[in-house]
Order: sequence, then C-alpha cells, then structure tokens
Amino acid sequence: MNKYLSLLVFFILGVNAFAQKKQLSLSDAVLQQYRSFRDEQMNGVAWIPGTDSYVYVSNNYQLLYQASVKKTTPEQLLTIQEANTVLGAQLYSFYGFSFINSDELLLTDGNNYYKLNLKTKTGSKLVTVQEEGGGAEFEITTGSAAYTLENNLWIINAKGEKIAVTSNTDKSIVSGQTYARSEFGITDGIFWSGKGAYLAFYQKDETDVKSYPLVDITKTPAELMNIKYPMAGQGSEKPKVGIYSISTGKTVFISPKSTADSYLTNLSWTPDEQFVLIAEVNRDQNHMWLNQYDAKTGAFVRTILEEQNDKWVEPEHPAFFPLSTSNNFIWISEKDGFNNLYYYSIEGKLMKQLTANKFVVKDILQSINKGKDVVFSATGTSGLNTLYYAVDLNGKQRCLTLEEGTHGISINESGTYFIDQYSSHAVPGKYELKTITGKAVKTLLTTKNKLEEIQIGTADIGQIKAEDGSVLYTRLIKPSNFDPTKKYPVMVYVYGGPHAQMITNSWLDGANLWMYWMAEQGYLVFTLDNRGSGERGFAFENQIHRQLGVVEINDQMKGIEYLKSLPYVDSDRFAVHGWSFGGFMTTSLMLKQAETFKVGVAGGPVTDWKYYEIMYGERYMDRPQENEKGYEEASLMTHAGKLKGDLLLIHGTVDDVVVPQHNDALLKKFIELGIQIDFFHYPMHKHNVIGKDRVHLMQKVLDYIIEHNK
Repeated sequence: MNKYLSLLVFFILGVNAFAQKKQLSLSDAVLQQYRSFRDEQMNGVAWIPGTDSYVYVSNNYQLLYQASVKKTTPEQLLTIQEANTVLGAQLYSFYGFSFINSDELLLTDGNNYYKLNLKTKTGSKLVTVQEEGGGAEFEITTGSAAYTLENNLWIINAKGEKIAVTSNTDKSIVSGQTYARSEFGITDGIFWSGKGAYLAFYQKDETDVKSYPLVDITKTPAELMNIKYPMAGQGSEKPKVGIYSISTGKTVFISPKSTADSYLTNLSWTPDEQFVLIAEVNRDQNHMWLNQYDAKTGAFVRTILEEQNDKWVEPEHPAFFPLSTSNNFIWISEKDGFNNLYYYSIEGKLMKQLTANKFVVKDILQSINKGKDVVFSATGTSGLNTLYYAVDLNGKQRCLTLEEGTHGISINESGTYFIDQYSSHAVPGKYELKTITGKAVKTLLTTKNKLEEIQIGTADIGQIKAEDGSVLYTRLIKPSNFDPTKKYPVMVYVYGGPHAQMITNSWLDGANLWMYWMAEQGYLVFTLDNRGSGERGFAFENQIHRQLGVVEINDQMKGIEYLKSLPYVDSDRFAVHGWSFGGFMTTSLMLKQAETFKVGVAGGPVTDWKYYEIMYGERYMDRPQENEKGYEEASLMTHAGKLKGDLLLIHGTVDDVVVPQHNDALLKKFIELGIQIDFFHYPMHKHNVIGKDRVHLMQKVLDYIIEHNK
C-alpha cells in the first residue's frame, strides 16, 4: 500500500510541477519576446574616456549605472527623470547616449541635443533640429548638427544659426539622405569630417526614376502618395557626393567617373580631413574602384585599388584608419572568397594582408594599442558564431572571445579590458569583464532565463549536405510534450535570401517565440539556411547569380528529404511560410514543389524580379534585358498554373520595398487561370506589419496553416 501511495504522490507532484508552467499565448510570443521575456541586461555599455570605469543602463533604459574594473558592484548615477529635471527636457530614456568627454554625456530625443555633466549633475541644451528635420548627425567638436528637411540639407550650429547647405527647388534632387535603396552598407547620407571642418553628403538625382503610386487611406478622400522606385532595367538614380566647407560656406561636388548611374558608396574621411575615399561601383556591379578625392576642390587624386568579378563586387564597409596620425587604411575585401582585412597605404600600395581566414570577417570594431592592433568581429570556424579577434599590423591574429556563441564587446580606451556580452544555444546570456587577452576577470551578470516559467519545447540544431557538399544548418523546434512515437505535421519557416541568416549560435538560435507557440499546437517548426544566405563566404552565396529560386529550392528540398527520414514526421502535412525573399521562396515552393507542400502563407513576396529594385535585383539577376530566361524562370507567373495546395498571400498596402504590384500581378495571373487562392491586405502597413497589428498577422498566418494542413 505504501508503495502505491508513494507512486501516487510522485505522479501528483510531477503533474503539478508540469502544470505550474504558464501557457505561452500567441500575443505574448509576438509582443513580449524582447519585453517581459527579455532577460536582465547591461544595455549600452560604454567606457568613460581615459578611465577604467564604465556606465550602462537598465533594461528599460530609465536608469544609468556606473562601475569600474576595480569596483564592479554598480552604483546608480541617476534616473532619466532626474536628467530631465536638470536639462529641462522630456527624454524618454538614455537610449543612444554617448560621451562628449570623461565628464559629459551627449543625449538626444532625435531633435534636441543636450550635454549632461555626470559629476556636477548639471547640463544644458546644445541645439534643436527642426521638428520636420530627419537623419540628424551631431558633430561633437563644433557642436553643430546637420539634417535634412524635405529634399535639402541644413546645418544648425552652436550659435543657433541655420545654414542651408543646399536649396534645390527641384524635388527630384535629394541631398543628405541615404541612397541606392540603402544597399552597399549605406545607412547614412551625412558624413562630418573628423573635427567638423567639412560636411560630406550624398546627393541623388531621381529625375530618371519612375514614380510608384501608393495610397493613403487615412485621408478623406484617400490621397496618392507617389514614391520614387527604381525597378530593374529602368532608369536609376544619378549620385553625387557634395563636400561643404564650414569656413568658406562653399560646396564642391564629386560625380562618378564611370557612367552617371554608377554607385558612389562607402564614403570615409581621412584622419587629416584632407581627402575622402569613395568606392565607386559600376551599375553592372562587377567592377569597383576605390577613389581618392581632394576635400577642398573635389578633384580626383587617384584610384587606390580596384576589384572585378563576373558575378558581383559588393563593398559594404568604408575604409578604416587604425592610426589617427596616418592616412594608411584597412580595406575589407571578399576577393579571395571570404571577407578579409588588407592594409594599404593611401598611395595604393598593399602593405600587408592582415588576415587570410577561411571564414567571414563581419566588421571592424576599433583599433587599440595606439592603433597597432585592430579588433574585428567574424564567424570563426562556425558560420553560426559571432566572435571577436584582434590582429596587429603585421598580421598576427588572436581570438578575444573564446566561448562559442554570439558575442558583443565594448573595449576601454587604453585597450586593456573589455566587457563581453554573449549567449549561445545553451547560455541565455552572460556579461563578463575580461582582459584584452580574453581572460575572464569577473562575471558581471548571468541572465535569468525568463522562459523557464513558460511551457515551451526545445530546438535541435543540425547539419545536412547540399548537392555540392556544402554544409547546410538546420533548426527543428519540437513541442514540450514531444512524443517520438507520434507523427507530427511540419511548418517550414523560410527566408533563404542573400545576407540573411536565420540560424545562429545564440539564445533561441535565432528563432522567434511564435515558432515555439506553433510547436505547442502540435507542430514541428523547421528552418534551413540554404546556399545564397549570409555569413558563409562568396562561393556559398554566389551560386544564386542569374537564377534566383533554383539552388535555394534544391537545398530546401534537401531539408524535406531529411524531415521525411525522421520517423515522427507526417510527410503528408508539410506547410511553408516566409516573408519578403521568404515570401518568394514560399510561393516558389508551393508552385514548383506542389506535390510536397499542402499549404503556404507568403507575406510581401517578390513575384517577378523585374518589379524589384535595381540595386539589389540587378546584382543577383542582372538586368531583365540581359537575362530574359533567368527572369522568366524565377517569375512566379510562369509557374502559377502548377498550384495544388492552399495558398494565402499577404501584403501591406503601402509597402515601399516589395511594392504591391508583385502580389497584384500574381493575383491577376491566378484569376486568369481560374485558380482560387486567398489574399489579405494590411492597410497602411509597409513591408513589415509592426506594432500590435503583428499579433493579428501571426494569428492570420498560423490559423490558416493549422486549418488547411489537416
């Protein structure tokens, strides 16, 4: 009797322990992954210049803390409310702060810039950018801010004077904004020189770019919102780089040396402020010249280096100057198959190839040791990692972050210590103080896994082989009550396009929480990073050239073969979902592999690459006139008649990235063929459905899959 009583007690305790875990709602999965489920973090870690002390902010960015190498127990410096009282401001948080000097912080709400003295707890407003102004860049030395207003560039200086750098009445001439649809690593349009003597900026002439009509339904009646959208094979932007002299008030312009619609990319200033370096790429994107120009006159000085490739050349990183006293620089190039570091003189002599790794350099963080060492991020031997390395100017390399995973580091000014924040498949998050050799001094914070209280499943990370022998990484999410003796339907989540990587060695492995919610509905959720996706080197990525949707689909079907080999997979119930390039892949799989997939949901899909932008589309597909067969094969209209399963197409009505014409054209084709499909619009949403409406989106997507994949 006691034996059975013990078993009963054990059973009850086990059930209660299981029952105590909270069910994950889809709303929480969508909205709370980076809010209430976000682990405690040291945000915005920044070393105080010239010291071994550092500051960081709380999870909600409302509290500012200080600690040091010797005294790692943090003390609260001030709250955002206290800062607002001192400054007479209405700052929401400390997000985006930076140091002016060892005593003063620079704070901004996007329009107003303030300095706050941490020692005296005093401060003041520096400048105010006009309410409608955008893309503001503050220059610390002079206290001036440059910004755009409509299509022109302005400066407001420390005296409060507004200076019109450009005054173009032609709205097709746009200054100070990003251009080339933010390709080539371009994220800004305004570039101050080192000490603020000059202001460089992009200017684009959109006269030859056709307008695309979007509609604003919030007005009565609805109003037309024309955007400039350069479609593949059509008229493109014509760029210039302007250089404005603060002392003379005059601007000189630099134009492409090749054709007028070539690309001017990756602008950088030399430390002495005398020159700018610009990577010019021809429109065919197979030839790049790194050119040097005189800042005063805009005159061409020399071509420092050039690269060619019959697939594409895609510079994404400006020249990096390790020494403040020298114009010699480091260039990141993929010319040997992987991004590596090359040290050049300003005259164009290759002084040293600093790295020759068979893995991808991601970006340069900074130089240390008075410019003798350069710290950079890279994948290391696993494409899933983000690690940090240091290399000296003689090419001696060492790894600073010894643990496998995804790292982010902040190094002190003297280059002796750094704070390392990392996570991995097994580690939710850890912050450690380390010496520059990578030796851990102290663990500052070990994050608590807030999902421990939530009933969710597990993820398996694996590898399979592509047809050419390439390693393809996979992620398979299983429900918490997974039973290997049962058969489960599968939802394949796919992106598959260039630069992107869905699977990483980080906490949750790059997955979204809604995928775990889907698993709890009795699904397996599978993702594979196919050839063409990012962080694997040029040979892995360039196989998609002129044939988007071919090798990618072959690899995804290798994933299906793998899934079919698992005894717990229901091979008759495959679903697929993806967005953007993933929407293109989803619909392609539904059409080209119609026997395999029972249901698909494609969001914002590219349906014909001739409707997509020049800068991205022509890199991978060339112009439609040059690759008619490639465009025809990739077009979903070509394959629309093959549809057998249930397909839901989704689009934002004001999508300015994958414009609505993509889905509209495919819908028209289905109607012509007499094929019934489902379609849903998200009014006034752009390429991504964001905010609270995203819950509606994911409910729509996942309910559709569950309902139609029975």
